[in-house]
Amino acid sequence: MSVLELLIAGEKVSAAGGRTFSRKNPLTGGIATEAAAATVEDAMRAADAAAQAFPEWSETGPAQRRALLMAAADNLEARKGDIATAMAEELGATAAWAGFNVMLAAGMLREAASMTTMIKGEIIPSNRPGSMAMAIRQPAGVVLSMAPWNAPVILGVRSIAMPLACGNTVVMKSSELSPRTHALIVEAMQDAGLPKGVLNVISNAPDDAGKIVEALIGHSAVRRVNFTGSTRVGRIIARLAAENLKPALLELGGKAPMLVLDDADLDKAVAAAAFGAYMNQGQICMSTERIVVHEAVADAFVEKLAAKVRSLTVGDPREGNTSLGCVVDRSAVERIMGLVRDAEEKGAKIVAGGQANGVLMEATLLDHVTPSMRIYTEESFGPTASVVRVGSIDEAVRVANDTEYGLSACVFGEDTVRAMNVARRIESGICHINGPTVHDEAQMPFGGVKDSGYGRFGGMAAIEEFTTLRWITVQDGTPHYPI
Repeated sequence: MSVLELLIAGEKVSAAGGRTFSRKNPLTGGIATEAAAATVEDAMRAADAAAQAFPEWSETGPAQRRALLMAAADNLEARKGDIATAMAEELGATAAWAGFNVMLAAGMLREAASMTTMIKGEIIPSNRPGSMAMAIRQPAGVVLSMAPWNAPVILGVRSIAMPLACGNTVVMKSSELSPRTHALIVEAMQDAGLPKGVLNVISNAPDDAGKIVEALIGHSAVRRVNFTGSTRVGRIIARLAAENLKPALLELGGKAPMLVLDDADLDKAVAAAAFGAYMNQGQICMSTERIVVHEAVADAFVEKLAAKVRSLTVGDPREGNTSLGCVVDRSAVERIMGLVRDAEEKGAKIVAGGQANGVLMEATLLDHVTPSMRIYTEESFGPTASVVRVGSIDEAVRVANDTEYGLSACVFGEDTVRAMNVARRIESGICHINGPTVHDEAQMPFGGVKDSGYGRFGGMAAIEEFTTLRWITVQDGTPHYPI
């Protein structure tokens, strides 16, 4: 098996001392990928290369950046088969999930390409006679991007596309769990013709992540940080960025609520709940974890959803004939099953699923979940959903907001004005009416509130994240100064 190398200044290189690490297939236990294990020294070389490439790249015109990003999108789609294989072997992901990743990520590259001519400024009236004052957006510098494993193509591309579109250079730290998948993204970008040093990529052994990230955030050329991952790690990133006075864009954990009102179309709600809760084995930051159902329709809704959940099969993703593939590793399964058993012991009813075989876990639905159960508050990040029954809209909103997280949410109800009023009361960065909690579009301002992070990926909002706003004046006439 060949070793995946680092990408520094446009060249594929080994890590210092030839260090490597292995990513194992979660289902078979065999080695899925062997990758270079970067040192702090390697990370600093990558940041230096990005800094050296920045002046020239930041001066490129929008047409050039747009053409490169469009070509990268085509290249990514051409690698769909290789990406599906890599995701199956590294993560136990289904071919459907891999295909969805490639489709959305290619769209993100094309959307970023369209944004190259949207980086605008404005003329601001000045009180000084003869002065023209402008607010101008310019590239920020080197961007450090850190992408997770769970939606590796979508989130890997998202971490670099808009920074590059805005004229920044990038150091990408790939995930320890999906280095080959992330390497295929990078290959698509490089084959589009990115100049040397514009995109640099390091992979690292899990035990080295902390010191490498700390060193990169502290590097003088790094001016922006973006991270998608757990809230626990996000707090560390936020602290390091704050200590170095560098803006950070953080998209963290979630505990997405789905509110089913008493006038909801139950068939549509069931379809959205099943997709939102169990797509990619529930390993999505937007996954529907809490289904808050009005008691007037709860029995009928649970009966319909339980039947749907029981129809979702789980198996080896490489065979391509099941709805669900693997959970990422055995420790995740043990943690998730611990949440399920705790809820059952405290009075919840398992109405579908509830069993696991190694890393293959059934889609599981719990009814009558209450605040005394750990699964009510803890993010499961697995193929589970919990039904919480309520007696009123006010109680539904209170339960929806009874969480430290605030990324995605949704409301189902036929009275859309009422549903909109409910949506406005939910504390989340994203809320969909009569649509699932799992929904992403490249041009939308994607991000959360509370412990789900801050800042926004996507569209015009991302331009603000990855550019610097400067005040520049052109002054004419004869000035008068007090001294």
